[in-house]
Amino acid sequence: MVGTTPEGKGGVATVVSVLRSHGLFEREAVRYVSTHVQARHGAKAVHALAGMGRILLACVREHPAVVHVHVASRASFLRKSLVLLMARMSGSKTIFHLHGAEFREFATQEAGRLLRRWIRHTLERSSVVIALSESWAQFLRAFAPGARVAVVPNAVPLPDQAALAPGEAGRVLFLGRIEAGKGIHELLAAGAALAPGFPALRLVFGGEGDRQGVRRRAAELGIAERVELPGWIDAQARGAELARASVFCLPSHAEGLPMALLEAMAARKAVVASSVGGVPEALRDGDNGMLVPPRDSAALAAALARVLGDAALRTRLGNRARATIEQHYSTEVMCGKLSAIYRELAGA
Repeated sequence: MVGTTPEGKGGVATVVSVLRSHGLFEREAVRYVSTHVQARHGAKAVHALAGMGRILLACVREHPAVVHVHVASRASFLRKSLVLLMARMSGSKTIFHLHGAEFREFATQEAGRLLRRWIRHTLERSSVVIALSESWAQFLRAFAPGARVAVVPNAVPLPDQAALAPGEAGRVLFLGRIEAGKGIHELLAAGAALAPGFPALRLVFGGEGDRQGVRRRAAELGIAERVELPGWIDAQARGAELARASVFCLPSHAEGLPMALLEAMAARKAVVASSVGGVPEALRDGDNGMLVPPRDSAALAAALARVLGDAALRTRLGNRARATIEQHYSTEVMCGKLSAIYRELAGA
C-alpha cells in the first residue's frame, strides 16, 4: 500500500491510520510505503524519491501480488501514476484508490490533452479503481469507460456511546483546511447573521490554512470574539472538540467523502453540510443531517438556526447519523470490502 505518511495530516492519513489500527495490515500482509510527507519542499522531494526507490526494489525483488495506491490530484497523481506503472510492469495487480475533491476539475479542466490521456490510461490500466461514493464512481466510469470501478466508502472508528456528549450550546465546529473552497467565508457570513439571535454562538475552525484571513473577516463582520482558531488538532483533540460541539458544519464547495463529516456523524453530532460530492449519499436532508446548497450563506444560516434552536432536532439528527455510520461506514465494512478485493486480485 502506498500513500502519505500515516502520522501526517489530512483525510488520507486518517484513512490509512484507521485501516492499520483495525488490523487490516496484519490480516492481509500489507506493507506500507510512504511517498509523501508534510515538510519543506526539499524534505518532501527526498522523502518522495526514497519512497519511490523502496517501491521499485519491492516490485523487482518481491513481485507483490497487489499494489494499492492512494491517489489525489496534481502532484499526487503524477507521483502515484509512476508507482502504478512500475507495479504493472512487475506483474502486480494494481488498485487506484481515489481521494481528493478536486480530481474532476484536475482531470477535465486543468489537464492538457496529453495529461488527460495519461490520466484515462492510468485509470483504465488499473486492475480496480476505488471511488469513495457512487457519484464519484459515475464520473470515473464516464471519464474512463474501460476502468473497473468499485465503491468503497471511507470509514471511521465508532466512539463509545457512553463517552458521547450533547455539546455546548451554540458551539459550531468546522474541521478541515481553512480555505475558501471549504466554505469558510459562507460560514462566517452565516455566523454574522445568526449572532444577534444566538448569544452563545461560537464558531470553531479546526485546521491549518488562512487563519489570519478568518480573523480579518470575522473582525469586519463584528464577530471576532465569537471565533476560535485552535489550528491543526490531532485525533485525541478532535474527539474532545467534537464532544464540545453542539453542531458540526462543513459547507464545502467540493468534496469526495470527507473523513471529518463521518467522524462527526460517528460522534452523534447534528451535521449541517453542503450537498456536494459524496456527501448526499451519507447525509440525507432532514433525516440524519441537514443539507444546503454550496456557496449559499443565507441557506446555511437558516439551517444552522433551525438546528441550534431545537434540541430535540439535534438529538434526532445525531442519533440517526450515528446509526448510519454503524450500518454503512464502519471500519468492519470498509476492511471487509478491501479484503475481498485483495483476495480476488491475488487469486486467493
